Amino acid sequence: MTKAMANQIDTPALELRSPDAVMRLKRLGASFPTRLSFLRSLIRRLGSDGAVLRKTAWSIDPRGYGHAVYTVRLGDHDYSLVAFSCPLSDDQRSDRVIAEAWDTSYVLYDGTPGSADIERLRQNAPLQEAGRFGPRDLVLSRANKSVRFFEHVVDSLSNGRQPDRQRLGEIGYLVRTTAVYGNGKFGIADRSLIERREGLGGPFQAEMLTVWLIREFSHDLVEHVAQARSPETFVPLAPDLRRHLGVGNSTGLGMAPFLANHPVLLNNWILARETALARVRALVTLGPPDVERIAALWLQAKRHLGQWTVDDALLMQRIERLRREWDEAEPMISPARLLSTPLPVARLLACSQDKSLDFQELLAALLIEMAGADNDDLADTMAAAREGHLQVAMKLATLKNLILTHYRWALALSFSDPAETAQFWYVSEEKLEPRLGERRHEAGAELELPLDIARQVQQLLRDIDALPPELSVAAFLARYPAHRHAARRIQSAATAPYAEIRDNLISAECLPIDMLRCKLAFFGASKFDPRSDRWTRITLFQGAPTAREIAAGETDNCWLPVLT
Repeated sequence: MTKAMANQIDTPALELRSPDAVMRLKRLGASFPTRLSFLRSLIRRLGSDGAVLRKTAWSIDPRGYGHAVYTVRLGDHDYSLVAFSCPLSDDQRSDRVIAEAWDTSYVLYDGTPGSADIERLRQNAPLQEAGRFGPRDLVLSRANKSVRFFEHVVDSLSNGRQPDRQRLGEIGYLVRTTAVYGNGKFGIADRSLIERREGLGGPFQAEMLTVWLIREFSHDLVEHVAQARSPETFVPLAPDLRRHLGVGNSTGLGMAPFLANHPVLLNNWILARETALARVRALVTLGPPDVERIAALWLQAKRHLGQWTVDDALLMQRIERLRREWDEAEPMISPARLLSTPLPVARLLACSQDKSLDFQELLAALLIEMAGADNDDLADTMAAAREGHLQVAMKLATLKNLILTHYRWALALSFSDPAETAQFWYVSEEKLEPRLGERRHEAGAELELPLDIARQVQQLLRDIDALPPELSVAAFLARYPAHRHAARRIQSAATAPYAEIRDNLISAECLPIDMLRCKLAFFGASKFDPRSDRWTRITLFQGAPTAREIAAGETDNCWLPVLT
């Protein structure tokens, strides 16, 4: 990073992008991971701590069944992944959250477990939701093998050769999680127990640590089975292939409402990213190292796009368009142009506005990546101690002004149009997970979750207009208690401009996959692979440093994974 960049970073001269543009579902559904993504924050913390992973137990038989314990110190605490691997018949294998058996199950344990703890978890972890857990159990997870690929890797290593690189690049993981539960779910520890600990204070850091440790276990498991099969000819995974193997994940509707249910947290995530982008956009000049960095990242993104192929026809069309746009736009980053143009980053972003949302958001992610560690301080701003509280003394006139200022998008909708109320969110009785129903064709609308934010705002404004503007919110809610939820959200908008998805979440046009991709990009996911508009497969930690590399001093350099 040049001295010019460092001098500009504290006082950005340009404004942040408008929430009216940023907080639309289609743009959120074009999100890419950035340096502020949660798994990247974890990798940096592990690296700064010089974290050393200890395999404190390994009781795995030649077929790959048994248990193992991995312990790592983060901040001032030890954390242990307790992993169990069990036989699983093909008829029990499923990516769905309603499955009842898995190849592997895991608990992130607070400290180093003793034999009694391991035995307790052996009885409960494979049961997952049906198990019983305690306050030292921080995260609960499970995963299935990518069976054919896992066997291919075992067969290859046991016969003295590396797995097929193209196949490894296409799949990218040995196991695929179907849930990573934290924050008190099913009796595990509440987040409040760990939220002030060094290294775990940011969003989803305990969950990211769990997935990173699962990745290490999957690498060791496949090598263990291969070596047991043929110890004379076995070879370990090549370091570059081991690094490219992440952890797969299948994520569905259960995750989608999270963003709407945590508006202040969502604001903090988006605000951090938009602040990082504004800082870079404000640069008056770029130096040769910055330009070289942009060129290298541009090539990395191009290679990543070339290795990103999905079955979903609509996303594949978007990827192919993005590949073409990326190639056509490469002259925009020529050294002569970037070094001679005032405000070169701002001009780059302006020139991208006639291209697809995918191009615009990939370019934004690249420019944040170019800035490197200069934006890492923003990662500390992304948690939320609590969501907004109700300000009962506020006058109705002030509340109405907030609506007119921040919710014009909601007021523009016409709920007399059946298409605007075509869907409804509810909680599945079977798995206690959010689901999305078709109002005209499915029962259960009377149990609808309050995710109809725009409709609530309109109803609230109508009732406000029927009462004196000097009336307090407390007096108003005494008469209309059903508006409490909406009033609190609206009051938060004054200090949280990115808190609200500015689209109708119950319209026929709402695609949950857009919410999923937004959240998963903040996790650090790559290679989104939608299986419908309601669930997707992804990969986490692909291309990230392994435990060996972090112990050897490897830095965070895993923006978009590429197998070279």
